[in-house]
Amino acid sequence: MMKQSSCRQMTDPGFWAGVLVIFCTLSMGADVHQTLKTPSMPSRVLQRHKRDWKWDKLFVYEEMLPKNPPEKIGKLENTFFTKSSRFILSGEGANDMFTVNEYGDIIVNAMLDREKKSVYKLSASLIDSKSGKPLDKDDTFIVVVQDINDNSPVFPPDLSGSISESSKAGTIVMTVNATDADDGSTPNGRIEYKLLNGTDLFNINNENDVGVIRTLKSSLDREKQSQYIIAIKAKDMPGMENGNSATTTVTININDVNDNIATFKKGKYQFNVKEDSKLGTEIGVLGVEDKDEIQNKNPKFTIQNEFDKVFDIKLNNEKDGILSLKVPLDYETNSMYKFYVNVDEHTESKSPDNQGPNLQKKAEVSIHVIDVDEPPVFSKTEYNFNISEGPFSSPNIGAVSAKDPDNTGYKIRYSIEDANCPVAVDPVQGHLSLKRQLDREQQSLHTFKVTAHEDVPNGLKSYALVNLKVLDINDNAPELINGNLHVCENDIAGTIIGTVGAYDKDESSKRFHFTLAKKSSNFSLHDNENNTASIELKQGGFSTERSMKYVLEIEISDGGTPEQKSITLVQIKVCTCQTGRRIEYCRAYAQTGVSVSALLAILLCIITILVIVILIVLRRRYQKEVLIAKSSGEIHEQLVTYDEEGGGEMDTNGYDVSILSSACHDSSFRPGTGPSLYAVVKKPPACKGDMGMMIEVKKDEADHDRDGIPYDTLHIYGYEGSESLAGSLSSLDSSSSGSNLDYDFLHEWGPRFRTLAQLYGVDGSDTDSSD
Repeated sequence: MMKQSSCRQMTDPGFWAGVLVIFCTLSMGADVHQTLKTPSMPSRVLQRHKRDWKWDKLFVYEEMLPKNPPEKIGKLENTFFTKSSRFILSGEGANDMFTVNEYGDIIVNAMLDREKKSVYKLSASLIDSKSGKPLDKDDTFIVVVQDINDNSPVFPPDLSGSISESSKAGTIVMTVNATDADDGSTPNGRIEYKLLNGTDLFNINNENDVGVIRTLKSSLDREKQSQYIIAIKAKDMPGMENGNSATTTVTININDVNDNIATFKKGKYQFNVKEDSKLGTEIGVLGVEDKDEIQNKNPKFTIQNEFDKVFDIKLNNEKDGILSLKVPLDYETNSMYKFYVNVDEHTESKSPDNQGPNLQKKAEVSIHVIDVDEPPVFSKTEYNFNISEGPFSSPNIGAVSAKDPDNTGYKIRYSIEDANCPVAVDPVQGHLSLKRQLDREQQSLHTFKVTAHEDVPNGLKSYALVNLKVLDINDNAPELINGNLHVCENDIAGTIIGTVGAYDKDESSKRFHFTLAKKSSNFSLHDNENNTASIELKQGGFSTERSMKYVLEIEISDGGTPEQKSITLVQIKVCTCQTGRRIEYCRAYAQTGVSVSALLAILLCIITILVIVILIVLRRRYQKEVLIAKSSGEIHEQLVTYDEEGGGEMDTNGYDVSILSSACHDSSFRPGTGPSLYAVVKKPPACKGDMGMMIEVKKDEADHDRDGIPYDTLHIYGYEGSESLAGSLSSLDSSSSGSNLDYDFLHEWGPRFRTLAQLYGVDGSDTDSSD
């Protein structure tokens, strides 16, 4: 229930000093509600316009259930308020959580929760009840929801921390931060922390609402206890008996440090190992104990003097010692080893429980060597011998040696399993000898294996590698290189036309010497004394038109012992060259020798020519037989001319020359009235036996004919004379004087056919002669 204690208004006549409204609500029992109007200072009133609303902020506690009659938290007041006006609320929660009655009293109709919403912004309006018109401007105010202690502290899940063992007192282990949904600016939201156990080793301090856990002592030992479960209580309203609280547990892990040394698990270790065990073979494990975790277990082993040359100790995954071999064992030499091994470790601190003279830091190790049947052992694992190439006076190279290491002492026999090996071995003594002559230039190093096996059934074998190096002797003559030389037409005397070198298959560091085995009148050789020689031109004037061959005989000596010489023929070509002696054309000379391929080509050509000749002879014989058998029929002969500049059959003209022959026989040839070329040269007319004369006449006529177009080709006319054994194939005899052919068209062919027209054409002279 709300009870208004007093209401007072103060005014000063003539001045608006301000309005002070105080609403005080006294609680009946445990509830207290108060609405306070903040007064306006006189100075602020003088600086702003007159204010008609007389309220500003209202307060209400959360979690208050609605009451009957409804609870009033404040009252709206306005100087323009009359009986005919009314108030209207709008904004957050208006007409739902908050309502206003006809007197301006603000009523709370619902239970509020500050943790969900702590402030509500509302707006008040004053309107006329009848017309609905506003009587004053709207004004805003807020309703503040006040906090009550209705929430308990909350811890985050899975709290854990860690600290290294033997840490100093006061070392921070971890921090704890609980949260409270209540107002943190009030005791309702402030938290204090307290340890419920483990207070002999840890404590917790409240620092800025955070609990800091620290160590109380430096005696934390992971080897005794590696984890602690601590209960923590968090309570709000610090310093008060009442308040909300919550508890949780945190896990504190103790981290390991290397504060314990490694010690042997026992004082004596015994192992057996075969004498043929390979290097690095694991003999046994020397177990050690370390209370620290595996990452802090770092033992250091020390083997007694001299025995550390035979044995070695390494760590395995568990940081125990693995005893292994460093050198081969021999049962016949030493069948038993006994020595001591020490273990030590550097630690960050010393645990009180890991100190004292009773710690097992030294152990005795006994190793028994087991005898096994071993294969023969060579005096060396690899043998190296040298021998000179070429013919040998003594084939002996050297010897290999092996023995049986066992006490049985079997005899040893030697052999070489490679059948292609050029070396043989004496099966009893092991002497090596050559089977054939060696050539360093073919193979300079021979590598093979010699087998040694016990001379008993199923005897053991072993092998040794032998390297036989073939030494060089001066048995190869030097060879010429860069012997491709040429001389240019424009080279002058003194020109260096090329430089030659030498190559020798032998291993020789001596200098090659160059000389001309046969002097040359055109060239000279100059030894450069650097294994090269220069070819110099004595005189110029060379030409590719002269078919002369230039050959130099160059002699090379290697200067070795014995000295080897060679003579090489170098052919020098004559070339047409450009600037810088660049070859443009070289004259090729025929070789004195003929290759097999050239001979085959020549033979093939000869066979082809013979076949063609045979075919021609057979064809002529066949033609003669046909002509002899042909007793009747007209034989024609034509004079054919070809225009070589033409390209086809249209350029070929054929003329029947039988008329020429008939004209001679029947004496029908009569020169015309015009100038005749036959009359000029005064040659008899052409007849059957003198066709060549007629052709010469025609050629001379063509040469002196100024009106005709000169020929640009040479025409060859051929005919078969009367002396041929095959008989005449001419058609001259086939024509008769009684031929009715008309050759007047010859006059239209031009001056070249003038003679033919006179011979065969019908003109006035012919008519006269016929009479």
